[in-house]
Amino acid sequence: MGVHAMTEQTVLISGAGVAGPTLAYWLARAGFRPTVVERAAGLRSSGSPVDVRGPAARVADRMGITAKLREASTDATAIKFVDGKGRRTGRVAMNGGGDIELPRTDLAAILHDAARDHAEFVFHDSITELRQDGGGVDVTFDRGTPRRFDLVIGADGLHSAVRRLAFGPERAFVEHMGVYIATLPLAEPPADRTEVVMYNSPGRAVAVHPSRGHGIAAFMFRAGAVPGFDHRDTDLHKRMLTEAYAGAGWRVPELLERVREADDLYLDSVSRVRMDTWAAGRIVLAGDAASCVSLFGDGSTLAMTGAFTLAEELGRTPDDAAAAFRRYETTHRKLVDPKLRNVSTAAALLIPATRGGLAARNLGTRLLPLVSAARRLVPARAA
Repeated sequence: MGVHAMTEQTVLISGAGVAGPTLAYWLARAGFRPTVVERAAGLRSSGSPVDVRGPAARVADRMGITAKLREASTDATAIKFVDGKGRRTGRVAMNGGGDIELPRTDLAAILHDAARDHAEFVFHDSITELRQDGGGVDVTFDRGTPRRFDLVIGADGLHSAVRRLAFGPERAFVEHMGVYIATLPLAEPPADRTEVVMYNSPGRAVAVHPSRGHGIAAFMFRAGAVPGFDHRDTDLHKRMLTEAYAGAGWRVPELLERVREADDLYLDSVSRVRMDTWAAGRIVLAGDAASCVSLFGDGSTLAMTGAFTLAEELGRTPDDAAAAFRRYETTHRKLVDPKLRNVSTAAALLIPATRGGLAARNLGTRLLPLVSAARRLVPARAA
């Protein structure tokens, strides 16, 4: 990090996914006293594969965790597209250069290990109220006693409580992109650990990713916003998948049977978060809470990069958080905004809406590699 003044300011970070521990690590190095509060009782994350690449790979290297990330990396090197009878219709290479693909579970754990000796972690609790004044933020928790912090950072994902409490209701900032995605861990290892296998029918896609040691099934389908949708209502999710994939071929009937029996199914809307500003006084947002691009949008890479930038800017001017927040936002939006614009393009490539679009995509896979926006076949849960 750059030159910074030492400070004893306290910072509360909501969320122990990807952005939260990265922030805690770098803020501690800048002289702040970070506390991370996580709603879950322990580290939680899907096993869905994510990429650490580009600027995030450089952040990881400076944290000294690159070797651990590589040890946890998957072996997937290609995507194979199949028809309803399992016959190959196309194939493209994935990843390259210094990219590291690993399960999000492992990424979150490695980041937590790097930060845990430098920050306070409080699990099984959440923020219920924020009251700020010129000198700090009074925070009320669901379980713990109220505390006061100099700054609060919401790194609590697409359905951010900090964003709701400090900026307004979710509906004002979260835009449904016409797609839902579900992921389900599979107990058995895949036949080929180097290939992701994907089956499409118009408006629907199913992929099986080898991950590490066992497969991950991902269901991606086009649908309008479901009235009253609750991202925690598993019974609703099972009904949605059963209806969306009725009559589908390949392994889908077998995978749907596993869906009906599952107790660890995840389903959520593919959404885009748009906000005019990420800061409100002494409160600021990071990761998906600020700028979710939840379909093939490099969410973990952006979360790590944005966390580093925010911590670096606060370290530069610890006594002027407002100025630090402005610099962070100006810098990080240059990375985020193109990804926000590319969500529809990625959806068209991976989930063609028509048979004509599907045929064109399959032809393209035999001629040219997919654009980088379509590299992430199993999106991560909100960070």
